[in-house]
Amino acid sequence: MHFRFIFAFMERLKHILIFLFSLYATCLGAREVIDFNKDWKFCLNPESDSNPADIEFDDSGWRTLDVPHDWAIEGDFDEHNPSGTGGGALPGGIGWYRKTFKVSKKDKGQVFSIEFDGVYMNSSVYINGHLLGTRPYGYISFSYNLTQYINWEGENVIAVKVDNSDQPNSRWYSGCGIYRDVRIVKTTPVHVAQWGTYINTEITDQATIVNVEVTIENDSPDPAEITVWSGIVDDKGK
Repeated sequence: MHFRFIFAFMERLKHILIFLFSLYATCLGAREVIDFNKDWKFCLNPESDSNPADIEFDDSGWRTLDVPHDWAIEGDFDEHNPSGTGGGALPGGIGWYRKTFKVSKKDKGQVFSIEFDGVYMNSSVYINGHLLGTRPYGYISFSYNLTQYINWEGENVIAVKVDNSDQPNSRWYSGCGIYRDVRIVKTTPVHVAQWGTYINTEITDQATIVNVEVTIENDSPDPAEITVWSGIVDDKGK
């Protein structure tokens, strides 16, 4: 569902505008963003006969770390590394990350997504053994919906395979691993889509037009009646 609003002003804007967007619906709560950077388990090039995506996999011997993380910079500089000088002469390989978390039963009916700001590269993301998707590119952010695979009665496991073994693959040093932030986002079934707000302005000497476009997603099986409200205030709160 897509909404477009136009606000016109008869004078040129002399201050930075702050845009506030609110979405109202029955039982609609705020979007909650949860930091997911702490306490990951990590292993570089694990044994080939193991499957770290399995929920029962034993990662007790793995290293504990926080992301963002780059395993390449932890390696040894070597002119014989396949990455070559363009890749910093540092090692690639296949790295696995695992993180265990719980979700409150009170949140059943909410929508949970995981967002990655950047993983280099060829990342495959699993929850409780289910493959959510593979992202070959290493520089763009991406997200997956976790909701249908969440275990509401106990622990959940996110596993991320990062395959940067095909070297060289960059004209500059890229690093290896989950090298940007990760977060869990909790919303109600009816919510503003990820990157669902778009704003641009048309400014002349006579007037300023602010175009606001908002995309709403409904992840429930039923239609919903909503009101989208967009407000504009200046830098002094007026």
